Amino acid sequence: MIRINLLPFRAARKRENIKRQITVYALSVVLLLVAMAYTFMQLNSKLSDVQAQESGLNSELKKYKKTIARINELDKKIQLIEKKLDVIKKLEAGKQGPVHLLDEIAKAVPKDKLWLSALTESKGNINLKGSAKDNETVAAFMVNLEKSYLISSVDLQSSRASAIKGVSVSEFTLKCTISSGKKKATTTKKK
Repeated sequence: MIRINLLPFRAARKRENIKRQITVYALSVVLLLVAMAYTFMQLNSKLSDVQAQESGLNSELKKYKKTIARINELDKKIQLIEKKLDVIKKLEAGKQGPVHLLDEIAKAVPKDKLWLSALTESKGNINLKGSAKDNETVAAFMVNLEKSYLISSVDLQSSRASAIKGVSVSEFTLKCTISSGKKKATTTKKK
């Protein structure tokens, strides 16, 4: 019987398998390194693009900050001007109030029968002093005042008879409360 030694053949096959496995391993490592390098380069280029875009946006933001600061400054000026205009409107409305009140009092006075000698106003109250021919004239004056949309209530403080240059007159003192003029005007329109 002849013996054939197959060991060197098996050993050569084994070596080839090991070489093949090492080659596959080395190629996969190289391929992995190439893929990692490619990914790194792509990410690096994206990062540089994003950084360039960020620097561009920051420069635009600096330009807009100046514009925003100017807009805020103009808003403050607009608010200040609006406040001033509101004050002017209030002053104009307040300026006309006393004129209308005096006009309403003048309309309420019966002609040639009643004379006012003093008118004082404080904190929404008016004190009227005067003289009239008789008490009925004072009552008519009070009714006329209550009809006014600017006066909410009229109270007689005092009334006394006296003589001026031989003529009998009734001296009176009235206390009136000033209203806003809006509520009474609407009720007057309804009547």
